[in-house]
Amino acid sequence: MVNHLINSPSLYLKKHANNPIDWWYWGDEALSKAKQENKPIFLSIGYSSCHWCTVMEGEAFSDTAIANYLNQNFVAIKVDREERPDIDSIYMQALQVMVGQGGWPLNIFLTPGDLVPFYGGTYFSVEPRYNRPGFLDILQAIRRFYDVEKEKLQNFKQEIFHHLQQSATFPTTDWESLTPELLTKGIETNTSVIAPSDMSRPSFPMIPYANLVLQGSRISGEFQYNPEQLSSQRGQDLVLGGIFDQVAGGFHRYTVDSTWTVPHFEKMLYDNGQILEYLANLVSKEGMKPAITRAINLTVSWLAREMRSPQGYFYAAQDADSFATVDAVEPEEGLFYVWSHQELQNLLTPEELAQLQADFTVTVPGNFEGYNVLQRLNDEELSDSLEKILDKLFVVRYGDNSQELKTFAPAKNQQEAQSNIWKGRIPPVTDTKMITAWNSLVISGLAKVHGVTGDSKALELATKAAKFILEHQLQNDTLHRLNYDGQVTVSAQSEDYALFIKALLDLHTVCPTEHQWLTDAIKIQQEFDRRLWSEETGGYYNNSLETGQDLLVRERAYMDSAIPSANGIAIANLIRLSLLTDNLDYRQKAETGLEAFATIIKRSPQACPTLFTALDWLLNGNLVKTTEETFQHLITQYFPPTVYRIVSDLPEGAVGLTCKDTSCLEPATSLEELVTQLSSYSGEIA
Repeated sequence: MVNHLINSPSLYLKKHANNPIDWWYWGDEALSKAKQENKPIFLSIGYSSCHWCTVMEGEAFSDTAIANYLNQNFVAIKVDREERPDIDSIYMQALQVMVGQGGWPLNIFLTPGDLVPFYGGTYFSVEPRYNRPGFLDILQAIRRFYDVEKEKLQNFKQEIFHHLQQSATFPTTDWESLTPELLTKGIETNTSVIAPSDMSRPSFPMIPYANLVLQGSRISGEFQYNPEQLSSQRGQDLVLGGIFDQVAGGFHRYTVDSTWTVPHFEKMLYDNGQILEYLANLVSKEGMKPAITRAINLTVSWLAREMRSPQGYFYAAQDADSFATVDAVEPEEGLFYVWSHQELQNLLTPEELAQLQADFTVTVPGNFEGYNVLQRLNDEELSDSLEKILDKLFVVRYGDNSQELKTFAPAKNQQEAQSNIWKGRIPPVTDTKMITAWNSLVISGLAKVHGVTGDSKALELATKAAKFILEHQLQNDTLHRLNYDGQVTVSAQSEDYALFIKALLDLHTVCPTEHQWLTDAIKIQQEFDRRLWSEETGGYYNNSLETGQDLLVRERAYMDSAIPSANGIAIANLIRLSLLTDNLDYRQKAETGLEAFATIIKRSPQACPTLFTALDWLLNGNLVKTTEETFQHLITQYFPPTVYRIVSDLPEGAVGLTCKDTSCLEPATSLEELVTQLSSYSGEIA
């Protein structure tokens, strides 16, 4: 038995194509069916590498009794959140209002016609568990509530809808309220967000927050937490912890503990792009540190080896789970990455095992269900002999050593994972779709790595990915979000535009004499303004009118999540464009955008660190006009927020000219003087 998802290019949707549930796509046909038959909608949102999404697919969504009841009493719709983040954003916000927290799978119930949510949750088990009823009992109770409790249903819907409307429409304020003092307050507030806590809770990279803290670390002041120490500590936690794949590179999504030890093992492209840029910024500020440099190099190698398509773009994600054997019924979480003590004893000599234990967490009981997740015990440079030991582990995983294995063809689905012949372990499934926003994050990260370390491979990878987007994702002068094996689909959303423009500007930053990157950024910015800019309120809508016509509200993303907010990135882009082109229209639009969100910035500073980063650009952004020779010295150092322009008409004897707003400092006649000027500009707020 198959359902409507059978021909979907989405790996996540295709996983559900053989469920006994009559799944539909989100679209006119399913929405009209629910309205005509007066059936509530069961909307289920997830993504391919989500562990608990996979569990629920194999349990509740494969259960015949549950499927029969759903098919008779609901219209079931599946959405891949990576295809439609706009739908996910609205209903995730509704779920958080209902139950106080969210997550995936996101399972929520809507009334037909108006599509207002009235009940929701995340993972639902088949059987009663943890003092909660089983999923079938929940479905039956929801249907009874929908049929009988009409007044309660209406009142609850009105409350939820009112909240969603308020979150999408908020008052603007004037420019004068966006002060240096407000910026300082925002940096201090968001520094506390990433401060260590005694609470036993998961550890997420939270790079939008860490970026603001790092950028704000140049400010002197009385803060509860030291931004410089915290931004440095975040880098150390990432590269030393189990969240980093110490054998083959790449970062997992988060750790389930507060000590950065045991990861949730999926590897997401968006995390790795942001972390690369963050670590490169740390290197430019603090100098080369062995553990950070190693993590950068290994992650660039992982991207090139496992996440890059032959066409040059990057795949979306790798699953957390993998099969132990070709005959295994279900994949197991983390199996590709972990090591039993017995396995290490069999593989290594006693001397090698002792050396591994001296630098990494390796014990007989392990730290994850009887296995060991490797976590570093110090940040010193690893010896050549220890790197050779780690390469032995690499060979067990992949079947070849790291120097010889330059490309590793992915398992595109579970059938390929179990049917292909692997020289090492069976790898997790890779979701090979291309997402413009996520590729853009990696382009930015790789560009920054090249600028700071001079890594030519990183620049090559970034350049080819950017050219792929320019050549393939622009169809009929419209940017598109997705590409499935050459099939371009789904119009770009605000995060795709904002992050791709940033990526082009980041390439221009490290290659300032290659003007095509800036030209392309200006072209994409024009389309972004035309399609998604709000003339009435300022800021950018998440989607166009034609894409979002069937949604409850039309949102303008300002909150940061695992991905930085589209409007925060977009406003910073506008300032950069203004500085690079001397076109003050960009600056005016940036001011209007920040005014649109000023109420939010003041009321909920912890929700929007990227908007504060944009405010820093607006208040303190500066331009350095310099020679190419001097630029090569500057690009390796950390001077936020600064753009560079290579010129040939500097005053005689000058090496650089630093400008802010419409005024410039005295021309610098030496590199040391120019660095001093930049440090002064960067060292204090306005």
